[in-house]
Formats: sequence, C-alpha cells, structure tokens
Amino acid sequence: MPSGKPLLRFGVLTDPQYADAEPWLEMDRHYRNSLDKLREAIVVLNGEDLAFVVTLGDLVDRGWESFDPVLSVYGSLRHESILMPGNHDFLVSPERLDDVRGKLGMPAAWHDFSRGGVRFVVVDGNEVSLFSTPDDHPRHAEAQNRLDALVAAGAINAREWNGGIGEEQFAWLSSVLERARAADEKVVVMGHYPLHPENEHNLWDGERLTELFEHSGNVIAYLNGHNHAGNLGRHGSTWYVNFRGMVDTERQNTFAVVELHADRIEIVGHGREESRTLPL
Repeated sequence: MPSGKPLLRFGVLTDPQYADAEPWLEMDRHYRNSLDKLREAIVVLNGEDLAFVVTLGDLVDRGWESFDPVLSVYGSLRHESILMPGNHDFLVSPERLDDVRGKLGMPAAWHDFSRGGVRFVVVDGNEVSLFSTPDDHPRHAEAQNRLDALVAAGAINAREWNGGIGEEQFAWLSSVLERARAADEKVVVMGHYPLHPENEHNLWDGERLTELFEHSGNVIAYLNGHNHAGNLGRHGSTWYVNFRGMVDTERQNTFAVVELHADRIEIVGHGREESRTLPL
C-alpha cells in the first residue's frame, strides 16, 4: 500500500440542493434533509487537516430564499470555503440572476488560486446557458443557438439544464494552464458539469476542454458534480471525478476528502462516496 504524507488535503461535496420543499420521491431527492447532511459533513471535515473545502455547485434547488439557510450552515466550517454555482442556483427571479455569484462570495465567475504548490482553477459552465441570464440577454440567444446545434447533431448532452463556456473564458483557461506549465505546477480544475466520460449531463462542447487538458499535460484532475449518480474516467493524463449528489436519498450522506500525493490521488469517501486510489 502506498504511504507517505500528502502534499495537500481538501474536502469536497456537491449538490446539496437545499429547498424548503417536499421530496421528489421519484428521483429520491430530499431537499430539506440536506441541511442536516451538511451539518454532519462539516463536523467530520472540521476534524480534518484541510487546505479548504470546495462545494461543486447546486447549493440550493430553487428560490433566492433558499440561500440563507444553507449558507448559515457553512458558518460553522472552520476551513476556507470555496463555493461555485450550478444550474439550480440560478432558479431565482430574473432580477436576482446577477447576484448569485456574489451571494456565494466568489471573487469572480472563473478564477484560479494556488495551495501547496498546486494550481486550482474554478471554471464556470453556467456562463452560456438558458438559466444564468434573462431571456433578452445576448448570452441567452447564444445559449439557445448552441443548444439547437447540439440537438441537430444528436448530442447526448443537448439538454437545457446543461451549459457551456464562452470564448473569453476558454482563452483565460488556456493562459492559466500555460502559466502553470511554465511554473512546473500541477493543476486541478473544478467545475459543476462533467466533461468525461460521455454522459447526458456533460458540459456543452466539453470536448474542447478535455483536448485542452490533454495538450497541456499538467491537469492531473477535473472535479465536478451535476450528475448525482457519480462517475469516473481518465483521458490522457487527467482523471475525471464526478462526485455524488448530497440531496439524493433520505438519510445517506456523501462527501469526500481528497489527498494529493506526488504519485497518486487518494479519495477518502464518506457515506455513498467511494474511496479510490488514482495513480498519476
């Protein structure tokens, strides 16, 4: 069994999708129960030595009024909290759409930071979507055009609850990876939408990102939520880890601690989340 102290440890959870709403039993989603699951996860994560805890989107299921109850639970987290929105976080009134990222305390819609010599990158797959902007916004028309093209091509992920990234963000991501490569930094990219393997939940035109990561050669992992069932794949030298959704099941929790080692990634799963050893 490989041993040795990890370079870095951080916590991961995704898709609490809290709402003061009755459960959707057909999908096994129990919205109110996510507050207790979050509290339970935070107690465990507070007992760990972590650089930060990241939530990979969908803090709420719907409604601006859902944010305060769930964000108040995060107040007991002793670690740095990194939040990002998913598609459900934009199911608010149109005048609130521009406030979502600020409510989550994000420095920008997409951004990067360094911890323990590793470059972390947060991408925003909601940028070009049918839900993140009002109907009369230019990006809404761009999203409809992109979705129409995917439908015409028979794409499995041609779904209105997915999204994509624009050219400015793609160019920014390319430059971040290039700078990281020049600095000999390993990179972990984090977003809401899966990229690989092929799945109906995947980011629109996500193949551009998997090709970019393969070309860059320094992206060791891409971490995401959105597909509540979870998933795992590898393309080139990048592991693609889809964490399971917290809102699913009445009582079972799901979250993880990720350990980055020089030669591998260790995922220590809790509840429904699997533990894995991913060699680099």
